Amino acid sequence: MEFRDRHVVVTGGTGALGIALVGALLDAGATCHVSYRDAAEAERFPHRAHAQAKLVEVKSLSEEADVAALYGSVGMLWASVHLAGGYAMGKVAETSKTDLIKLMETNFVTAFLCSREAVKAMKSGGRIVNVAARPATEWRTGAGMAAYTASKAAVASLTAALAEEVAKDGILVNAVAPSIMDTPANRKAMPKADFSAWPKVEEVAATILFLASPANTVTRGAIVPVYGKS
Repeated sequence: MEFRDRHVVVTGGTGALGIALVGALLDAGATCHVSYRDAAEAERFPHRAHAQAKLVEVKSLSEEADVAALYGSVGMLWASVHLAGGYAMGKVAETSKTDLIKLMETNFVTAFLCSREAVKAMKSGGRIVNVAARPATEWRTGAGMAAYTASKAAVASLTAALAEEVAKDGILVNAVAPSIMDTPANRKAMPKADFSAWPKVEEVAATILFLASPANTVTRGAIVPVYGKS
């Protein structure tokens, strides 16, 4: 999976999964354009000193102008990976419209706008990878998180539809659908869980790396489950 001389945008690249993915991309020779929101976030990013890691401040990935500026700063874009998102529990009866719209903007709108700008920037084919979620791809799941599940289901539908739309242009669009990943934050939130059953961020990153790579020549429109043993 050779990424030498290839430019890749990674949103949400300063989080646990993003750090693992950016590290793998850099090892493969990619130039990574990683969005961040504030100075503290950038300062914590472990790859910030790497010559091919380009940190780009973006105030909001749900604002068209900010997203356009991010993609306008990249040269010949090869791949765009959209890890940015959010999670919130809440029963339907207890979820306000404000909470619903916030999740839709954080998960779906960001993926839509970044996918749109990526398609416009890719001049000779490329790869787009979104992040859905396990509850968004399975029936009879998602109790207590309807708004979150709906926002991620929208990401899955966007992925499938866009994949059909741009295949003729040599752009392959896919998504991964993780279950609960093994991160410090999730361990803290669920200290009694069986951590060994959770997929590791490095394992999920490896799947994304393939989907975003030139080695992927036929997979498109897929919502790839990355569940681990859970």
